Amino acid sequence: MTQRIIGLTGGIATGKTTVANYLASAHHLPIFDADIYARDAVSLGSPILDAIAGRYGKEILLPDGSLNRPKLGEIIFQNQDERHWLESLIHPYVRDRFLKAIAESTSPILVLVIPLLIEVQMTNLVTEIWVVICSESQQLQRLMERNHLTLEQAQARINSQLSLKEKAAIADVVLDNSSSLESLLKQVDIALNFEL
Repeated sequence: MTQRIIGLTGGIATGKTTVANYLASAHHLPIFDADIYARDAVSLGSPILDAIAGRYGKEILLPDGSLNRPKLGEIIFQNQDERHWLESLIHPYVRDRFLKAIAESTSPILVLVIPLLIEVQMTNLVTEIWVVICSESQQLQRLMERNHLTLEQAQARINSQLSLKEKAAIADVVLDNSSSLESLLKQVDIALNFEL
């Protein structure tokens, strides 16, 4: 039987984590998360963190030497060239971690949570693409509340990704998170039981 590898994506603050947590807790599926790998990539003492500090100066670091994420966010979400530079360092690391996880897993179904699955051409790692969507106003509101961002900051982060409409057009499964949690989880159950 072929391994089923679900690429779970969607816009920022659309509900990817909710879906991933449900797949892990209710369906006991292994979850591999790009955001965790990206954090590992810039951990204290990593070559990527050193490169970031070399480019932006020691001000990009917290007193303990770790990355000042909000400060880096201000830079990369306002400057596309800087974001691309950072992504060129982090994405190969993340891809390698996914490849290793896939190779080592014996589970018949894996879930790779990759917010930029389509943007960074990692679709070849998965056998199906699930996109979590919600309304633009919900996405903006959730992001502002969750990350304590201004409207401008939240919009800049949303604009740094493909639109939800573009992602949904490429999806094998679209999960609409603009209604209730119960509705979302029911959609997940249906998608999981339907093999492409």
